[in-house]
Amino acid sequence: MIQVNYKIPEDLAPYINCIMMGENFKKDIETSIPLYADGYPGIMFQQAENDFYLMPKRKKLSELFLYGQTIQPISLDTTGVYQYIVIQLYPFASKYLLDVDPKLLNDDCYDLLQIDYLEVNSFKELLVLNNDQDKRLGIIYELMRKLIQVNKQARNDCIEKAIKIIVEKKGKVKIKDVLNQVYMTERTLERQFKTSVGLTPKQFAKIIQFQTSLKKLTKEKYNSLIAIGIDSGFSDQSHFIRTFKSYTGKTPSYYLDHYI
Repeated sequence: MIQVNYKIPEDLAPYINCIMMGENFKKDIETSIPLYADGYPGIMFQQAENDFYLMPKRKKLSELFLYGQTIQPISLDTTGVYQYIVIQLYPFASKYLLDVDPKLLNDDCYDLLQIDYLEVNSFKELLVLNNDQDKRLGIIYELMRKLIQVNKQARNDCIEKAIKIIVEKKGKVKIKDVLNQVYMTERTLERQFKTSVGLTPKQFAKIIQFQTSLKKLTKEKYNSLIAIGIDSGFSDQSHFIRTFKSYTGKTPSYYLDHYI
C-alpha cells in the first residue's frame, strides 16, 4: 500500500492517520498485499475484476469493509485488474465508528454493507459511479461522519493519550510509565485499552516496536540484524527474530533477501 498526500478534513483528523491507494491495470497479474501488524485498523473500498480475498482464511471480501487489528500475518489477494483506497484509522477509531468489540475484528474484516441501521449501499453505489479519487474520499468521509453520529461513542481521552505515548516512544516504554501519565490502575488501563483497541497495552507496544524494526530494516542502513533489534528495543537478537517471525511468518534475514 502506498501512502498518498491528502489533506484530511479537520473534523475527521482525530480519527484518520493517513490515506493509502493502489491499482493495477494488467490482466493475469497475481497480487498479494501483506497486512502485517501495525496497530492501525482501516476502511477499504476496493474494486477487483476477480475479487479480493483475505488470506489464509480464503474469505471473499466486500467492496467496502473495515479491517481490524492485525496480529497474525495475513494478506489481501487478487488476480488481474484492481483499484483500492484505504483510510487508515487511529487504533481506537473502529470502536467509535462501529460500536462493536474491536477484539472481534482482530485478523478479520467487517463488511460495512451488512450494517442495517444505515443505508451503506447508497454510499457504495456512489463510490462505484465516481472514478475520481477525491470524490471517492469525500464519500467515505461522509460515511464516517454518519457512523460516528449514529453510534455516539464518547471518546476516551486517557486511552488516546496512552496510545500516543506508546507510539511516540516507538513501543519502547514500560506500562508502569504509561500508568503514571494517564493516572489509571494497570487493571483499568488494560480493560479500557482492550475495549477501545482490541489489544492489551503490552500487545500494542510490542506491535509498535516490531513496526519500528521493520522500518529500520527496509529504510535504514545497519551493519547487522542484532543492531536493528537492539536499536528497536529488543533485549537480544533471538528475541527480535522471534517477534519478527511471529508477525510476518518470516525471519528478518529472509524478509531482507526476498522483499527489499
